[in-house]
Amino acid sequence: MATTAVNRDLVRLIAEEMAYGVETAVECWMAKVELALTDVHLTSLGRLNAVREVVESYKNLTGKIHFDCGQA
Repeated sequence: MATTAVNRDLVRLIAEEMAYGVETAVECWMAKVELALTDVHLTSLGRLNAVREVVESYKNLTGKIHFDCGQA
């Protein structure tokens, strides 16, 4: 029984750390998008291109070509 409790605690701890890592990563990428969208030195087209650069950077770093998010 004690081993089961320890295993549960370990699994919970690992899950919490993973969730924190995902949340931190998403927040970082969203901050980059927000900076691109609010840059007053860029035109509307410049902002769109800056966001596109953030997306392309993400794809390059992760090796993704397409996003699998249903009807995106």
